[in-house]
Amino acid sequence: MKVINLTPHNVNVWFGEDHTMSFPRSDNPARIAVTAEPIISIPTQLGDIPVVRNVYGDIHNLPAPEDGVVYLVSIVVLTQCAGRCDVFAPDTSPDGVIRDSEGKIVAVKRFVAAD
Repeated sequence: MKVINLTPHNVNVWFGEDHTMSFPRSDNPARIAVTAEPIISIPTQLGDIPVVRNVYGDIHNLPAPEDGVVYLVSIVVLTQCAGRCDVFAPDTSPDGVIRDSEGKIVAVKRFVAAD
């Protein structure tokens, strides 16, 4: 199976001690159009803090399904990919990552699928 990383970050998958597979970042990542819809504002002594709802639109730079190919995208893009069995996101949940001594993610253990 060919894995194509369409995120703006290198994705390293951990298979155990000293065993990782790397998928290089994309120069043209899959993105989703987002429009901020104003909801309310929260008054503070320094001024109002706007609160918006993100409204997601079209996905850009995600190829059509292709036999033998899966795509890695951001979790935000993945939320709009229901019905696509070839699109996954790196699992960055607490149980899904390997972190270095500074707490930075260095690898993931698995991918997540769309609902």
